Amino acid sequence: MKSFTLTVAGMAFMLLSMGSSHAGLSLVDQVDLERYQGRWYEIARLPNRFQRQCDSNVTADYRLRDDGRIDVSNRCRREDGSFIEAGGVARRADPEGPEAALEVRFAPRWLSILPFVWGDYRIMALGADYEYALVGSDNRRYLWILARSPELSEERLESLKETAREQGFDTDDLILTRHESS
Repeated sequence: MKSFTLTVAGMAFMLLSMGSSHAGLSLVDQVDLERYQGRWYEIARLPNRFQRQCDSNVTADYRLRDDGRIDVSNRCRREDGSFIEAGGVARRADPEGPEAALEVRFAPRWLSILPFVWGDYRIMALGADYEYALVGSDNRRYLWILARSPELSEERLESLKETAREQGFDTDDLILTRHESS
């Protein structure tokens, strides 16, 4: 439980530090949030504080709620084989804006009225069949390559890395995520 609390605290710290100092990202034109929900496997990420204990098997599960928000459940395996889980909620950054511009909160619900607890979740690329996604933050500090399966072709991975570079992300430090059977 202590490590879970530390993970949530780390995620809250990340959200507090996600101010934007760059121009907005180019996002996909449309996202069907109903199709977007479900399990995503992390293929790669930029290093970040709140995932530093994650050694392998990083997943994110999204479930669309009746109120239009999305329940978020992130999970990863630590080096010792135990798992860390964190729950949060995502919403559209602007209720009238694009569905590809989301924000996510892992801080306690009672803090949700504070704008700085919400972090960017911008969908910059999305497969036609929702088989992969490229997600980042406006400040270019956070980047994830996600897929519906634990593997992504080398060609697709390189293409998504190039898309990220074109949008101002430094992909040299990308961490490739290992997925092992449980």
